[in-house]
Amino acid sequence: MPKVAIVQFKASTNKNKNLETILNYIKKASKQGAKLCAFPEFMMFYTTSSQTPTQLAMLAEKINGPFVTYVAKAAKKNSIQVVGTFYEKSNKKNRVYDTSFVVNNSGKIISKYRKIHLYNALGFRESDKMIPGSKIAKPIQTRIGKLGMLICYDLRFPEMSRTLALSGSEVLIVPSAWVKGKMKEEHWITINKTRAIENGCYVIAPDQVGNIYCGRSIVVDPFGKILLDMKKRQGLGIVDISLDKVKEIRKILPLLKNRRTDIY
Repeated sequence: MPKVAIVQFKASTNKNKNLETILNYIKKASKQGAKLCAFPEFMMFYTTSSQTPTQLAMLAEKINGPFVTYVAKAAKKNSIQVVGTFYEKSNKKNRVYDTSFVVNNSGKIISKYRKIHLYNALGFRESDKMIPGSKIAKPIQTRIGKLGMLICYDLRFPEMSRTLALSGSEVLIVPSAWVKGKMKEEHWITINKTRAIENGCYVIAPDQVGNIYCGRSIVVDPFGKILLDMKKRQGLGIVDISLDKVKEIRKILPLLKNRRTDIY
């Protein structure tokens, strides 16, 4: 069974400092036998509410910029696949994409996804600084299975996870920076478990901890069992993934097959 590493950490406002932390985690994950290492949303740096859209846009990079390039080199050096995130420059003035990417163990970027649901809710307005992506990335084959990519707030829209599951995803990976607040941790745990159960998928959701974020990085199996809950600790969590489990659960609980698309 392939091992996956989940990183929970508190990103600082300093891009270079975070990069150093990220590269160390990649090395550690590889040493512990993980085939893939998954990081949270906004791993590049923490954006304070006082940071202007212009300041954020100036710090953003292209996917072939130094930040992602260093991560890709570390993936190759440590022969491990990496799911990471970064603020990606866009053509719209003073707006960036919230982008996740997958790097294979040869250091090649094999997929990229720009967050389509911006967090304009519960007192936040991500659209003040960001621009949404316009498409769901096709599931990609990795060493832990076929991976469907979401980011944080996307979890609240069941259509997206279902689309990814119907497109062949066995694992949903959800880099997140889940903001603290009333009932927020309950929402987080409930939604991650629900997405796993209703789609017969593993859900791997690395989250930021500290600053304004609640931690609780989580891995849920296809039957809704929580395999890992990192609570508030920073560091690495390691979990075994079994694609046989996905097949077994989808056989005994065939939710994708039992849908009545002739009616709805």
